[in-house]
Amino acid sequence: MEIMGIFNKIFSSAPKLEPADLSVLRCDIHSHLIPGIDDGVQTMEESLQIIKYFSTLGYKKIITTPHIIIDYYKNTSEIILNGLEKVRAAVKEAGIDIEIDASAEYYCDLDLEEKIAKKDLIAFGNNYILFELPFLSAPENMSKVIFELQTNGYKPILAHPERYTFYYKDFQKYYDLKDRGVLFQMNINSLTGHYSLDTKKIAERMIDEGMIDLIGSDCHNTNHLILMERARKEKYLHKLLEKPDLLNMSL
Repeated sequence: MEIMGIFNKIFSSAPKLEPADLSVLRCDIHSHLIPGIDDGVQTMEESLQIIKYFSTLGYKKIITTPHIIIDYYKNTSEIILNGLEKVRAAVKEAGIDIEIDASAEYYCDLDLEEKIAKKDLIAFGNNYILFELPFLSAPENMSKVIFELQTNGYKPILAHPERYTFYYKDFQKYYDLKDRGVLFQMNINSLTGHYSLDTKKIAERMIDEGMIDLIGSDCHNTNHLILMERARKEKYLHKLLEKPDLLNMSL
C-alpha cells in the first residue's frame, strides 16, 4: 500500500468528535455583552445575537463581565448595572429564555485595591470576583490584591490564566496561585489555537493537571461564536466537561 494510502486510512478511521454539549455548564461567566462600554459588543442587536446563540446551546444563565481598566474603560458599578437592566429588558422583549446577570472583569491595578477597600465590587455566585492581569508581566501588587480580596470575603478567579505568556517557562507559578486559593477560569477559545499554539498547549496541560475551575467564553463579538463552534469539537474541551466539579454548574 502506498504511504499516502496508509495515512488516509489512519486519519479516516480516527473517530470524529461530535460538538461538545455546553448545556452541562449551565452558566457562562465571562463575556462582554453590555453594548458600548468596553471592547465588547457595540450594539444591542449584536448582544442579542450572541445571547440567543448561548440560549440555543442550552445555557440557562449568562454573567457578563465588562472590563474595568482605569486608563481605558472607566466603568463603575453604576454604569454596569444600568447597562445590565437595558440588556435584560431587550432580552425579555426578544423573548429569549435565559437569565442575564453582570459582574466585571477587574484589572489588577491600584484602582482595584481602592475598590476592594471601599467594597465597591460586583461579586457573583459565592462572592466570586473575576480579575485579569496585564499580558506583559505580573503586576507588583498581585499578591496584595489576592490577599485583600480574600480577607474581605471574596473568592478571586483569575481570568484566562493560560494566556499569560510570562508564566509559560515557570509553570510552578500557576501552582503557587492555586495554593493561595486562586480559582482559574479558562477561555473556551484558547483550545482552538486562536490566541496562539503555545496558549493552546498550556490550556491543555492545565486540563490534564486538573487546574481549571470554570470555563468562560470571553465572548466580545459574533466572530467569537465561530471560534466556539470550532472549540466544541476539540477533544480537550470534551475532557474538561467531564470534570464533575466545574463551578459553572453551581451558578
